[in-house]
Amino acid sequence: MTRTFNPESYGKLLAEYQPKIITTEEENEQAIALALTLEHRSNRTPEEEMLLQLLVTLIEQFEETHYPILQGTPHSMLVHLMDARDTTTEALAEVIGSLEIALQIVNGDRTINKTQAEALADYFHVDVSLFTYDKAMNLD
Repeated sequence: MTRTFNPESYGKLLAEYQPKIITTEEENEQAIALALTLEHRSNRTPEEEMLLQLLVTLIEQFEETHYPILQGTPHSMLVHLMDARDTTTEALAEVIGSLEIALQIVNGDRTINKTQAEALADYFHVDVSLFTYDKAMNLD
């Protein structure tokens, strides 16, 4: 049996929980607690699922505004990926083609060009834009 969305039931949920734009940390914590309760509820109704989606959207909006994720530089992304995957400069030299250039890039003395960015993206299985300053910029 397929459960269908019931606007009246959803209206009752909205009246009970009164979700709104989150403006404070306390409101965010309350929304997170409710979202977690709904998320872990087995056999969620379609109305509860809709409320959960609304809460997640409100939480994401608040957190994107109050806790922005800073974009890393191509160099910082490379160092992070190397650390996360225990990659040595020597292994990078095989990808780039030169130990001297790999050392210069890792030390921050040289920028990553377009060809190197593509090789690194392929090696780390990530988007090439992580290693470029601007997706539209030609770094050669």
